[in-house]
Amino acid sequence: MTVLDGRSLARQIRARVATEAEALKRAAGVTPCLAAVLVGDDPASALYVRNKERECGRAGLTSRVLRLSRETTWDALRAELDRLGEDDAVHGILVQQPLPPQIPVDAVVTHTDPRKDVDGLHPLSGGLLLRGAPGFVPCTPLGVMALLRHYEIPLRGRRAVVVGRSALVGKPLALLLLAADATVTLCHSRTPDLGAVTREADIVCVAAGRAGLLTPDMVRPGAVVVDVGINRVDDHLVGDVAPGVAEVAGALSPVPGGIGPLTIAMLLANTLQAARRLTQGGDGPV
Repeated sequence: MTVLDGRSLARQIRARVATEAEALKRAAGVTPCLAAVLVGDDPASALYVRNKERECGRAGLTSRVLRLSRETTWDALRAELDRLGEDDAVHGILVQQPLPPQIPVDAVVTHTDPRKDVDGLHPLSGGLLLRGAPGFVPCTPLGVMALLRHYEIPLRGRRAVVVGRSALVGKPLALLLLAADATVTLCHSRTPDLGAVTREADIVCVAAGRAGLLTPDMVRPGAVVVDVGINRVDDHLVGDVAPGVAEVAGALSPVPGGIGPLTIAMLLANTLQAARRLTQGGDGPV
């Protein structure tokens, strides 16, 4: 079985981003900048933001973190988003979730400047993806596609099943696979006899947020399995794929070390893309 190693690919992407960021700095005097907004004191969110700060530094990008109290109102956060949108030195804006209950998540997404929507969640970004036009794509599905390309997994004409229908992963991943000429089935929690569907697939991507959801009997021998899930069980990180799947699959991404590192790497690539567009009119991710 082939292990689809996301860590090594993430290092390569980060190195390419660093090279291109330095070239942009020389050509236009601009260093790509990612601004992260952290509302409240959720420990996991704080850790994610610190990791993003570290990775920005490794790739030669500038990172800003705006830390706001848990009591922050939507009006106050909206004013900060406006300020970041108007700041020419900021090229990417990321509002870390989850947010306190008084903050409407959908309003945050739609109010973020779409030119700086490096999370790829703005309705404009989603519309461009649906049309197959250049735009920002959510980082996790972008990382899945980068991993499949890196390992030269054939997609054209192949049957791909995506388990999970979130706007962050499942839906955009299905569109990306469709654009790569795969025949795509999108499944979810209400899909009857899920195993009957996944067993027909050449490629199974699981992003449902349920530990061990995909079991060995649900996988066709030799299929490619991409595990996007991250679940904490007994203080260990596990995916949505049960351990025994490794005995059946032809290729499998591990958790941790598969898609997780690529999510942050693609965030860096999106930030570089945003900086290019805002300063040079450039397009296309690294």
